[in-house]
Amino acid sequence: MMSFVSLLLVGILFHAIQAEQLTKCEVFQELKDLKDYGGVSLPEWVCTTFHTSGYDTQAVVQNNDSTEYGLFQINNKIWCKDDQNPHSSNICNISCDKFLDDDLTDDIMCVKKILDKVGINYWLAHKALCSEKLDQWLCEKL
Repeated sequence: MMSFVSLLLVGILFHAIQAEQLTKCEVFQELKDLKDYGGVSLPEWVCTTFHTSGYDTQAVVQNNDSTEYGLFQINNKIWCKDDQNPHSSNICNISCDKFLDDDLTDDIMCVKKILDKVGINYWLAHKALCSEKLDQWLCEKL
């Protein structure tokens, strides 16, 4: 019985260790390819991703009829495809689970498509919380 409990704990801890909780400065560095794309500054992105996913690359949020994935909370109804919504428009032509890994390259490619199609207002947190007073979202280490 003791070995089962130990194995269970190791399994839980292993999953927790795999989750990527980024820091503000890590996000600032990772998103440099988005700097000023669509007129959005890096501090705006750092703020938006904080309020959207808490800098968690594996964040998944279930809504009534859709799911949002990853650091940018990209929705499965329009932008990516998953088992829950196989008839998605899949504009980014990608499986939603690709937004849950630590490689943000495909996330950023999709974010650029979202910006080109609907703009920064796709992320509701931006207008409400991240369009002014952005000094706190700068990274002093860089």
